[in-house]
Amino acid sequence: MRVRRRGPALALLLAATVLPAATVLAGPAAAVPHPYRPLPLAGLFDNTAVSDDARPGAADLDGAGHSLSAQDLAAAGWTPGRTLTLDGAHLGWPRPAAGTPDNVVADGQAVALRGRGGALTFLVAGSGAAGAAVTGHGTVHYRDGSRSSYELTAPDWRSGPLSIKAVALPHINGAGGQSAGAARLYAVSVPLRAGREVASVVLPRNAGPTADLHVFAVSVADSGRGRTGSWAASTAGYRAVGPWTDRTLRLVVHSGAGGRRARIRLANTFAAAPVDIGAASVAVQGAGAAADGVPVPLTFGRGRPGTRIPAGAEAFSDPVDFRVPADTNLLVSLHLPGTVTAAPVHQEATQVSYLSAPGSGDRTGEREGAGFPETLTIWPFLTGVDVDGGPGSIVALGDSITDGVQSTSGANRRWPDVLARRFQTQSALPRYGVLNHGVSANRIVTDRYQGDGVSTDTGGVSAQHRLERDVLAQPGARTVVVFEGINDVRWGTGADEVVAGLRALARRAHERGLRVVAATITPCEGYADCTPAVEARRQAVNAFVRDHGGVFDATLDFDAVLRDPGRPQRMLPAYDSGDHLHPGDAGLKALGESVDLRALVPGRG
Repeated sequence: MRVRRRGPALALLLAATVLPAATVLAGPAAAVPHPYRPLPLAGLFDNTAVSDDARPGAADLDGAGHSLSAQDLAAAGWTPGRTLTLDGAHLGWPRPAAGTPDNVVADGQAVALRGRGGALTFLVAGSGAAGAAVTGHGTVHYRDGSRSSYELTAPDWRSGPLSIKAVALPHINGAGGQSAGAARLYAVSVPLRAGREVASVVLPRNAGPTADLHVFAVSVADSGRGRTGSWAASTAGYRAVGPWTDRTLRLVVHSGAGGRRARIRLANTFAAAPVDIGAASVAVQGAGAAADGVPVPLTFGRGRPGTRIPAGAEAFSDPVDFRVPADTNLLVSLHLPGTVTAAPVHQEATQVSYLSAPGSGDRTGEREGAGFPETLTIWPFLTGVDVDGGPGSIVALGDSITDGVQSTSGANRRWPDVLARRFQTQSALPRYGVLNHGVSANRIVTDRYQGDGVSTDTGGVSAQHRLERDVLAQPGARTVVVFEGINDVRWGTGADEVVAGLRALARRAHERGLRVVAATITPCEGYADCTPAVEARRQAVNAFVRDHGGVFDATLDFDAVLRDPGRPQRMLPAYDSGDHLHPGDAGLKALGESVDLRALVPGRG
């Protein structure tokens, strides 16, 4: 028989539930009636999920005596009380010591919460029969008296997909000791009503006698309104590097939108251990690794010169007075004071960046480039540069064609670069930033990289599994352009599966208030694996995109832009890079210039 351990907080909740339905909260949230009084999440903790390795039987997450290792969590940087930034949400890892209640088993409890944003993010784990995910339905109450419902799914803590986990730990604790086996925790986001302030959240009812949904933290995610993304890249894998010890990375990126204040975004995606950033700076690039002016130092967490990024988490620098010119190369310098042997990377940078000599220390403040003798063609850790103000961002979700594979290195001729310049040089429409979240070898349906561990595969997790991180959590995201599918159809995925994946992407983006634009898949005859069967699948997907029945807000016919009119299954030779799959500079320019900018603007038909 499954017995769930309840703490004294449950008695408080049960006592609260006898209050009349018209009971009104005191203080700032007095306008919101509730059937019972919400409590802070920590006041509801009724389950113990974390045990010390010296007392592995002192916790019981799953009703069978198993638990998470406190030592494993600490090794990942998930220490008690630590704020973890996941998908734009700031979530506090529970403060209680190992062996004391640290999470709540969802069963209709009301949680006191405040904030405005585009989503509510829960740090969760499911524990149930046969390792199945646990799903329940809850309610969000807003300060204006309205409410909305949500569906929350918590993957199983021992068998859920690694590709979407927040963190994976190497051991399972139990009454008989410790055993090897990956334990997982998940950050799951659900939509909120736009513009409304959250007052409280009612957790889902208990899923059943053999399934529990554990909630460790909950937060309103920052929607990024008031910011515009100037540059971005996806973490596409976790690969061996260096080792780098006490060195400074000087990464070259190209701005789209400009602004007077800036911040950077760093990510430790897919990692098993934290990484230390000793110092960071930003500058306009001069020649090579040299800055055009003294680099501006960046701080983290209200003034600290560096930061530690836990495994799986991200970090934002404090906004700084630094004018980002539009359409300009920037230098973002990161000092790594420790030894780094593996890093989350964007593999196909199509750009040369720089690295200081071993043991050379913090060179983030140097204007000269002589201290950076080595070069890189990847972007480690850095995932974004944002500017204050502006109208928000257009996000390009794609594969190698969006990533700019086969374009001229360092020339910024990817089709999203072309699109960004067009937005910045016109005045009829808002000057949106354009964020490039193309990943070479990426697919819509299938994970290329499995999402955990050091790997040479940098094709990324699927578009569906990275949508939250790479699109929905992007600063001020207003529109997503989905241009993927060629890798799915080339590698045997059925057209119906690709269509289902496109439908799912559109549904989730619409739930978060984004405009969704889809592009047709471009031709590839002449590439080694582009067989007649592949062509048939491509045509079937394109037929759906063109006649989408309201799934998308607009479509872009990139197939029609690039195809040879005399042989439409192949690319026009003038646009072909030479491999018959990837357009060259001319083809990418044609794609970027073919887009009707009005089709990307939210609120238009």
